[in-house]
Amino acid sequence: MLLTLIAGGATGIGSALAYLTHRTKRNLLSAALGFSAGVMIYISFMELLRHAQDSLTAAYGRVPGGAVTILSFLGGMMLIAGIDYFIPSYENPHEAGLVEEMEHADENHKLHRLGLLTAVAIGIHNFPEGIATFFAAMTDPAVGISVAVAIALHNIPEGISISIPIYYATGSRRKAFWYSFLSGLSEPIGALIGFLALRPFLNSMLIDIVFAAVAGIMVFISLDQLVPHAKKFGEGHQSVYGLISGMAIMAVTLLLV
Repeated sequence: MLLTLIAGGATGIGSALAYLTHRTKRNLLSAALGFSAGVMIYISFMELLRHAQDSLTAAYGRVPGGAVTILSFLGGMMLIAGIDYFIPSYENPHEAGLVEEMEHADENHKLHRLGLLTAVAIGIHNFPEGIATFFAAMTDPAVGISVAVAIALHNIPEGISISIPIYYATGSRRKAFWYSFLSGLSEPIGALIGFLALRPFLNSMLIDIVFAAVAGIMVFISLDQLVPHAKKFGEGHQSVYGLISGMAIMAVTLLLV
């Protein structure tokens, strides 16, 4: 729960950073998003999905166990894709925000609504991310910490995207910060709800299914959001270097731990 709170609370860090700097360091943002994607992708395939497949195939056979693993992995992708589908694209803020947007934002009554919709949309997105962090940490604290760090990194620019319209609509830095921070609290809430809902049915098979689904969620987020935006904000190969660094650091960390 503490890890999910830290990961979700990173949206508040993004909001605070929006007021401490006047220009976004795009290369740093690109590398950070790439790093986050590298961590998520490596953990998904080398830890969560592999663990789920090994356990399920050992328990139910190669074909049935492999089929359950694949369906769970794709099911996780469909879950997060469904969330994106039902939130209109013009109100879907699951992407990096820029500090510069604060300088050019138009002050009007629509900004407050936009900020609220942004906070709600990110809150909905953060539900499955909270479940991902929670269940990863339940099985292996090292993996859980890694997932939390990766999710926190990509939550920081999301916090900026919430705070910008709220600040310009209300003129209140405090409101902008708290809307941003509270949207991130949906991660520990999602983790708690997910755990309480699944606790009566928790067994090794269900945990493995959840792991495969979590892997699908994180791979989708990485490929659909993190990698494209890392490339968008970077110049040259910063995003790729960040991605490779994330994978390399994750590999060494898991090997030593």
